[in-house]
Amino acid sequence: MTETFIKTVSASDVVGFAEVSGDRNPIHLSEHFAARTPFKSRIAHGLYTASLISAVLGTRLPGPGAIYLSQSLNFKAPVHIDDEVVVTVEVIELLERGHRARLHCECHVGETLVLDGEAMVKVPSRTARPLGSRPLAT
Repeated sequence: MTETFIKTVSASDVVGFAEVSGDRNPIHLSEHFAARTPFKSRIAHGLYTASLISAVLGTRLPGPGAIYLSQSLNFKAPVHIDDEVVVTVEVIELLERGHRARLHCECHVGETLVLDGEAMVKVPSRTARPLGSRPLAT
């Protein structure tokens, strides 16, 4: 089972994430500052990119009611303003005990892998899932 989510990173997304997280590093907020870095322009917060994985887990795979247990993250390349991020989450193991799923997670910008890792989630039981949603495991 695999799900994909696509999001174009906007300047307002990055500013909003800085506001919510408190991370006001100028590499994210100041074009003047970022121009003097190896990235040459503003980049999105790494955890903003990772939060797109959370969007998949909570809405698509496994979906509503899923509970994050752990997530490893490997940041491979920067994500810039206006980049289109393609997030892919794939089930690599279902664990009946504890209703858990191990997931491989990747984020790409074009052909470039910008982030990868593994997540472990608790999958909601059939009775805990909203009407109309499909179960991942019983």
